[in-house]
Amino acid sequence: MFEALGNRLQDILDNLRKSSKLTEPQVKAAMREIRMALLEADVNFGVAKDFVARVSEKAVGQDVLGSLQPGQQVVKVVHDELIETLGGKAHQPTLKTDGNVWFLVGLQGAGKTTTAGKLANLYKSKGRRVLLVAADTQRPAAREQLRTLGQQVGVPVLEVADNEPPETTRERVKEFLQKDYRDLVIVDTAGRLQIDEALMDQLADLRGVMEPTETMLVVDAMTGQEALNVAKTFDERIGLSGLVITKMDGDARGGASLSARFVTGKPIYFAGVSEKLVGLEPFYPDRVAGRILGMGDVLSLIERAQQADIEATLPKKPGEFDLEDLLNQLRQIRKMGPLGDLLKMIPGMSRALPPEFNVDEKQIQKIDAMISSMTLKERRTPKIIDGQRRKRIARGAGVTVQEINRLLKMHEQMKEMMKVLQKMGMGGGKGGKMPRMPFGPGGMPPKA
Repeated sequence: MFEALGNRLQDILDNLRKSSKLTEPQVKAAMREIRMALLEADVNFGVAKDFVARVSEKAVGQDVLGSLQPGQQVVKVVHDELIETLGGKAHQPTLKTDGNVWFLVGLQGAGKTTTAGKLANLYKSKGRRVLLVAADTQRPAAREQLRTLGQQVGVPVLEVADNEPPETTRERVKEFLQKDYRDLVIVDTAGRLQIDEALMDQLADLRGVMEPTETMLVVDAMTGQEALNVAKTFDERIGLSGLVITKMDGDARGGASLSARFVTGKPIYFAGVSEKLVGLEPFYPDRVAGRILGMGDVLSLIERAQQADIEATLPKKPGEFDLEDLLNQLRQIRKMGPLGDLLKMIPGMSRALPPEFNVDEKQIQKIDAMISSMTLKERRTPKIIDGQRRKRIARGAGVTVQEINRLLKMHEQMKEMMKVLQKMGMGGGKGGKMPRMPFGPGGMPPKA
């Protein structure tokens, strides 16, 4: 989502890094560029203006600290202020021992029902006993969708009837909990295509009766600046405790997400990163800032690997990673989500990879076919793959020789990436385990 903004900011900051000494005009010029980059990314005008003002105040005339160069110091200031704009410290919903009722509100199509299923899946894995309440009687098949999600997660779903009074819903939930103890109730409420009085009155009545401990607004990241107006209106009429930003894996410019916390004053609890039930992550401002500025997000990468139950063994020596290892690793990491997102979590990779490194499922299938067309000896010793062998492999996989060349080139680059990971201390010593690191020996998948 933040790719275009990230590239712009990284270009601007790269120019500052190259200067051994920065002048006030240089910093001001860079701040103007940063402001334009933010506005072009659909960041709220007030947020962009305030952000640049804070960075400028701290960057202009600041002495070099420790061993940092002036340009690096500006980068640090931008990074710190970006974290602050996104909310500072990470926040999660309040979760008591018992009696937790979470309301999900938002416009139709924002992803409330899917988010309810994801939350149920997440907190069931944490040992919570979850009840889903299908209170969206407006959208066709909303209750059926939540029922299906509940079956997939393995939690019960209580369906609200058409025109059911809020008091009746409360009593039905109460009766259910008396028969089947649950310590977390997640309510999927009705939405509209746009805000109207009927919607707000309905939500206010249900909220007043159910007395939720958390009221989360589900915001579609693709809606741009309008998402901020929606958030403010819901907060004024219903009262919000936090936000969930969905479709963060999309190609939106990302400005609304960057502005949401600052404009509404409400923390972002979660980010939806895929359609899968496991595609919901806690929102960490420092990690998102790191991704935007090309600093990577290794912690989230490791967490995804843990969820996918992946564990890799490092080779004894840097560079000992063959194509058969690569194929096995690729087949594992496909369980972790979009590969393009995973690559961006590796420090420096978002800028290091050329455009042709964009990976989709078809490309992964093609890579599978290319490696499968090789002999065992070729997989384990790629250096023996000469021109004739490349032609034979290409024919067997139904690809071009140029694609075979790109695969082999990527394999060599993966060895270098592995060395970097080992220097970062992610291995367990020679031949040791690298606990639940997704890319294993290579550190990243190839692109065809």
